[in-house]
Amino acid sequence: MRAIVIREPGDPDALEWKQVPDPVAASGEVVVDVAASAVNRADVMQRMGFYPPPPGASEYPGLEVSGRIAEIGEGVTGWNVGDEVCALLAGGGYAEKVAIPAGQVLPVPRGVDLVEAAGLPEVVCTVWSNVFMLAGLDAGETFLVHGGGSGIGTMAIQIAHARGARVLCTVGSPEKAERCVALGADEAVNYKTDDFVEHGPYDVILDNMGAKYLPRNIDALGAGGRLVVIGMQGGAKGELDLGKLLSKRASVHATGLRSRPLDEKAEIVASVREHVWPLLESGDVRTVTDQAVPMADAPRAHRLLEESGHVGKILLTV
Repeated sequence: MRAIVIREPGDPDALEWKQVPDPVAASGEVVVDVAASAVNRADVMQRMGFYPPPPGASEYPGLEVSGRIAEIGEGVTGWNVGDEVCALLAGGGYAEKVAIPAGQVLPVPRGVDLVEAAGLPEVVCTVWSNVFMLAGLDAGETFLVHGGGSGIGTMAIQIAHARGARVLCTVGSPEKAERCVALGADEAVNYKTDDFVEHGPYDVILDNMGAKYLPRNIDALGAGGRLVVIGMQGGAKGELDLGKLLSKRASVHATGLRSRPLDEKAEIVASVREHVWPLLESGDVRTVTDQAVPMADAPRAHRLLEESGHVGKILLTV
């Protein structure tokens, strides 16, 4: 098969489409013929040498795919060769084939295009596990997601809105604000001209910036508020005011998805299938695809992501 190989840490031109050995389904795994993958910030970090795959994971980038099952390993039940699926990965999605633990495989939701389904597993599992399973966002609470136009942002807006929360997001342009409001955001705060703190307080904040936003996120939390940090685009080390946390009875969670044990990932995937897949099949939540790029042109897709002009997901098609 062919896969995207990172020749050495560096800029997007370090990504090379080349021949590599085919994967084999181990016990408990399936092999999928990939229709598409999607670009995530974690892929960019891995390309730059800052986010290596966890032990035992594929060395190729790509945290989600869609496609058709080509091979079923020993002990796998509930799936058949030819089934159209999408899946959460620890790596390996930028390829023509990938071996996947069966617990991380999902059916393509009814009514969703097979290629567009590639942009669902990573963002849906990230949003659901952090905003709902961990932070416990309830109907009627106020939710803020930073980066409303991103893949995470567009999905978080929709799911939170569908489940009855008041939803706000930060964006960098009026055009992105308009798109986010159309997806269900009650307010879109342009971080270049406005301060999200003044639009709070918030019960739950989902943050990908890390250190840069940490003090203001704490300021913006309401009583009993929950801040969930899932990225460090704005730095890894910041000052945490414990006095403010204590006075608000608030909490800060820093979490990741990629390196979790297989049983935890399987639990998240099962919960997503139960709670979020019906929203996709009813049309209350939908895929948001900015554009699709041939996988061999992955360097261009990475540049598009780093320019941050997109809304939703950038897909890589085989």
